[in-house]
Amino acid sequence: MKTTPLFTRTLPRAVIATLAATGLLTLSACASEEDAQTSETTTEITTETTSATATTTTTGGDAGADAGSEPDLTATVTTAEGTEVGTAEFREQDGAVSITVGFSDMEPGFYGLHIHQIGVCETDSTAPDNPDKTGAFLSAGSHLGAGESDHPDHPGDLPQLLVKTDGSAAMTMETDRFTLADLEDEDGSAVMIHSDPDNFANIPERYAPDGADEDTLGAGDAGSRLACGVIG
Repeated sequence: MKTTPLFTRTLPRAVIATLAATGLLTLSACASEEDAQTSETTTEITTETTSATATTTTTGGDAGADAGSEPDLTATVTTAEGTEVGTAEFREQDGAVSITVGFSDMEPGFYGLHIHQIGVCETDSTAPDNPDKTGAFLSAGSHLGAGESDHPDHPGDLPQLLVKTDGSAAMTMETDRFTLADLEDEDGSAVMIHSDPDNFANIPERYAPDGADEDTLGAGDAGSRLACGVIG
């Protein structure tokens, strides 16, 4: 009698169809799970990227708005010969006055930079407190607040201006020694560039045992008045 091996026996068609259907369902379920995971991952990545971009854009916009804000007051600074050398801008913020200056076409080096108490920049003028003294921009008077203290503690005393080798200078500073209202009083005010560096009345005792003299305490030996600009 002829026998048929167990593992080569032909399965009924109904059984084969059932097994095939089960396999397809299993594959379909796996594919659906993978698609769902891929979709969730894509959604998470897209959401995170969008959030980061929005944050960066917002931060950049705020910084740009501060940097480009309109000044409250300005001054155009010119020499005694009438040459414009630059501008100064004033903004009041956070309890202080921010001052931004930019100059060009100047000789390299350090220069005294101050705010003077009268908003008049006449090239050939007399000093308000001494009619016998004449010169460029003496009409602007002394430093702002000069009668209240000695140099360098005048409200109008500012840091040194450093002009680079290309003849340009730029600086931003803040001071709480005066307000915009002080600059806009009935006499006005002016920005002044002096011809020499300001020593801020820092004279070592070995050079001056008796201390700084009146001229040094008045303007830090910063020399003549090189350029002036009315603040308004």
